[in-house]
Amino acid sequence: MICFPNAKINLGLNIISKRTDGFHNIETIFYPVPLCDVLEIVPSPDHKFHFSASGIPIDGRQDNNLCIKVYNLFKKQFQLPPVHIFLHKVIPFGAGLGGGSSDAASTLLMLNTMFSLKIEQPQLIKFAAKLGSDCAFFIRNEPLFAYKRGDVFKKTDMLLSEYSVIIVKPTFSVNTAYAYSLVKDIRKKTSLLEIINKPVGTWKDRLTNDFESVIFHLNPKLEFIKQKLYEAGAEYSAMSGSGSAVFGIFRSIPDKPESLFPDCFIWSGNL
Repeated sequence: MICFPNAKINLGLNIISKRTDGFHNIETIFYPVPLCDVLEIVPSPDHKFHFSASGIPIDGRQDNNLCIKVYNLFKKQFQLPPVHIFLHKVIPFGAGLGGGSSDAASTLLMLNTMFSLKIEQPQLIKFAAKLGSDCAFFIRNEPLFAYKRGDVFKKTDMLLSEYSVIIVKPTFSVNTAYAYSLVKDIRKKTSLLEIINKPVGTWKDRLTNDFESVIFHLNPKLEFIKQKLYEAGAEYSAMSGSGSAVFGIFRSIPDKPESLFPDCFIWSGNL
């Protein structure tokens, strides 16, 4: 069985308050984009568990990979037989694009189908939430307003199908926990739900990402990328999540967008 776990972008991100559990209450709009990894799961030919990967090198120890954690979680609860998981990485790490979370959610969904576990979506979301807030979003994988830790969702009717997107990821990454530790100015803000109901062209000065104020200060290149996307004709541009990817939403993609940022990972496509 094969699937193509996709990335996401954040349309705005408000940090609302610090929680007693050490996390933060936020609100954001998760929007799926068709930048995809490739994930294949097949029965193991030698009755032993295997994990292999290609594409962008995966950081850290292999046993920390979320796909493996998902399999071990299900193996323990449902007595699954060994499988071979093959992952081809295209979505860059440390970008705020949710690539690892998407891989984990896709593993949950594929194992559920392969072994006829018949787990309903609400329970799958609970499993996914144990692995990370973004993982829960990818079970539904549709435009959603997210709040609390980013793992409680409200459906939104917003669609950007007439737009395209350019995603720019520089060579450096941003650690999410470190980014949260830098945010000090937490104050009441206009709800994202109010802002996104306005035309995209009005978002520039209203739909903000609270991480930009601190991350741009540390990494001025990200602010340069954002400005360059506006100069190229973007109707809206922002950093996704805690970074380091910056995206621009366009009516029409400019020719050769890769020439704008020759030293960065560049991807463009329809929304």
